[in-house]
Amino acid sequence: MVTTNSLDSSLQKLEEVLRGYESVIVAFSGGADSAFLAFMAQKVLGDNALCVTAISPSFAQAEHEDCAQLVKEWGLQWEEVQTEEFENPAYVRNEGDRCFYCKTALMDAIEPITKTNKSVVVLGVNVDDLGDHRPGQLAASERGAKFPLVEAGFTKDMVRQASKQMGLRTWSKPAAACLSSRVPYGTSVTVGILSKVERAEAALHQLGFDQLRVRHYDTTARLEFPIDELEQVLRHRQEIVEAVKAVGYAYVTVDLEGFRSGNLNAALDK
Repeated sequence: MVTTNSLDSSLQKLEEVLRGYESVIVAFSGGADSAFLAFMAQKVLGDNALCVTAISPSFAQAEHEDCAQLVKEWGLQWEEVQTEEFENPAYVRNEGDRCFYCKTALMDAIEPITKTNKSVVVLGVNVDDLGDHRPGQLAASERGAKFPLVEAGFTKDMVRQASKQMGLRTWSKPAAACLSSRVPYGTSVTVGILSKVERAEAALHQLGFDQLRVRHYDTTARLEFPIDELEQVLRHRQEIVEAVKAVGYAYVTVDLEGFRSGNLNAALDK
């Protein structure tokens, strides 16, 4: 349970951490964590806070558009950079360390900016993220990136509660990992696959489902929805099947274990 005192203490600590950096570049994906960090960095550092969004086939167009909208709403300083992870065969192979090469590409793209303004790169990693399989965190930290939310003791719930308290609409935004996370390890990541996944998820969003994943298994789409929405899923079974098949899948299945962020990581433990 997040208490008012613990949240206030962490907010104060976060402001102290950000002031200590003096100038930052926020890796800004538009999700609840990076948006909260971007908002706080601007509040504390003003013009010394720059948000940078990595553009690649693994970043959904809808998320890109929402980043642009948040920048407009909050008056953030913003730049976009093209990342080249798909040029790296190790990334495309999609083994357990794929995220390492993604964050390496991000840091490669941001590095010229840091040399210009001598800023510290900060990522919206929270305390809860530390317990998951996140090789990208290692790649970023090895290149000097910092995790101010971790330093200030923020969990995911605390990020959402603080965001709500500040009136940030991102407080309830569903988790949205990169599109490559929908492809099982060992299956090569291609632009074509990610495009198919993105179109399938967009079609399901249009049917009124917010939190979901389309996991790609060749000609089969395995859909994940929150457990408490499965009755609604069954009521809209025909529309869901038609929407997913329309993008090219031959078979449509629903995972009865429900939505789980990062659940493909379970295969790494076997």
